[in-house]
Amino acid sequence: MKRLYSCLIDPFTDLARQFRISYIPPLMIYVAAGVSGLTGIVGTFFVKDYLNLSAALLAGLGFWAGIPWVLKMPLGHLVDLIWKRKNYLVFLGAGFIAASIIIMYGLIIHTKFMAEILSVETWFVISVILSPVGYVIQDVVADAMTVEAVPQFDKDGKNYSTEEVKAMHTTMQTLGRFAIITGTILVAAANIIIFSNTQGLAQSEKVSLYGSVYLYALIIPGISILGVCFSTYLHRQQQALFKKLDKTISQTMSITKVNWWILGGSLIFVLFTLTIGSLQLPLAQEIVFTGSMCIVIFLMSKLLKEIPENLRSTIVGTAIIIFIFRAMPGPGPGLTWFEIDVLQFDEQFLSTLSLIASVLTLLGIIFLRPFMAKNSIATIVVVLSIVGSILFLPSVGMYYGLHQWTAGLTDGIVDARFIAIINTALESPLGQVAMIPLLAWIAKNAPSHLKATFFAVFASFTNLALSANALGTKYLNQIFTISREVKDKVTGVIQSTADYSELGLVLIIVTLLTLTIPILTVWIIQRSKLNTNE
Repeated sequence: MKRLYSCLIDPFTDLARQFRISYIPPLMIYVAAGVSGLTGIVGTFFVKDYLNLSAALLAGLGFWAGIPWVLKMPLGHLVDLIWKRKNYLVFLGAGFIAASIIIMYGLIIHTKFMAEILSVETWFVISVILSPVGYVIQDVVADAMTVEAVPQFDKDGKNYSTEEVKAMHTTMQTLGRFAIITGTILVAAANIIIFSNTQGLAQSEKVSLYGSVYLYALIIPGISILGVCFSTYLHRQQQALFKKLDKTISQTMSITKVNWWILGGSLIFVLFTLTIGSLQLPLAQEIVFTGSMCIVIFLMSKLLKEIPENLRSTIVGTAIIIFIFRAMPGPGPGLTWFEIDVLQFDEQFLSTLSLIASVLTLLGIIFLRPFMAKNSIATIVVVLSIVGSILFLPSVGMYYGLHQWTAGLTDGIVDARFIAIINTALESPLGQVAMIPLLAWIAKNAPSHLKATFFAVFASFTNLALSANALGTKYLNQIFTISREVKDKVTGVIQSTADYSELGLVLIIVTLLTLTIPILTVWIIQRSKLNTNE
């Protein structure tokens, strides 16, 4: 028992012992990223009830919302170029986030006024795009701040050893993941409290509550700004300490030269995306995706020349496997609508599921580390594909009445909510596992002078997989029509009726694709020159 207790507690106590106050600024920005989900449930219910947007259109909008994350590549290089002034980018990101929040507040509380300027749907699209732009900017700066958060010298001006510095970097990155997930835990807990007594509220009172949540959400950019302010304070404290010690300590950083391949390619990408998007071409998303993929692959090919030839095929094979795994389509918003309308999942229960998922994801990062360390990326993806498809079966089953059957057998105990809780508990830790092996490979094998660039470029590549996921989800929702009842918020007129008759086929197709395509990809890659045992 003592040994078991030690295994469970030691990872947390060890992290606590290694914590340093200099870690706080980037961790605050990461926490803000985690807290960003505060408006998620409110947004889901508002869109479902009042915005007459199809499931296919919403899935397509997810594609455009994911595009800014591809810009981590040039933004990372920009941060290197303006290193001493990088904190100003946090203020810029905070401005975008605040603007997105204020727009949504206006749509909920002052719908008629907002509609007189632009259509409600247009405002919503603007809000959806502004938010990820802000978070991407802040995320890039936070990543850079983690580097300088690790001190090179102790309070006496004595150099830390290489081993000590390495350990501190590991701790900093681990705490960064913890901070993000902790933010999601705080949000889920807050939502449970906020929505604890919503069942008896009139619709007007619910709308007012939704608006209040968006006002609360203005704390998100505030947390990031406080992190920057605290960083400035710590920097001044450090300078004062070194002056007191009468030491000239320079943390030498080589001057970053402009990489025109990255900046030029990225500028072309931005102009290309804006042009195609503004023209509203029939295949705008597909064109942007293809163009983006070409640009990122070109930059990847340039970087691959910097590593030994025997490692190139491994990283390419690894990237392809993870890309395909992350690119598998989902069911889209229709599943959530079904859970709300048919299964009667309310705001508080969805918040509870989110809390369970966040807590178990946090634990999964710790306790699944041995699994990730001992197995190849190919094996990990195969296992995740099998487990993920199995864990999707309860959603398929509940569409066809599984919860009614189990509730009848167990006197109402194993109902839809019971099944959802168990399934969420089992599924949650898997989400953070897929990307870690690739990041670990880059950290181990990328040239020391290009690690940040490698991270940025391959992050852009894998983020494009999420864009492919959004496209696939859109196609499924175009083929199979899923709709919910929508009322005009101002007039109360019903704009569309609920129809979930084709949702079952969508769920079955998603399950089969999740199971077969990644495994088939692994089988092909492992039998080619791109095979990986990493």
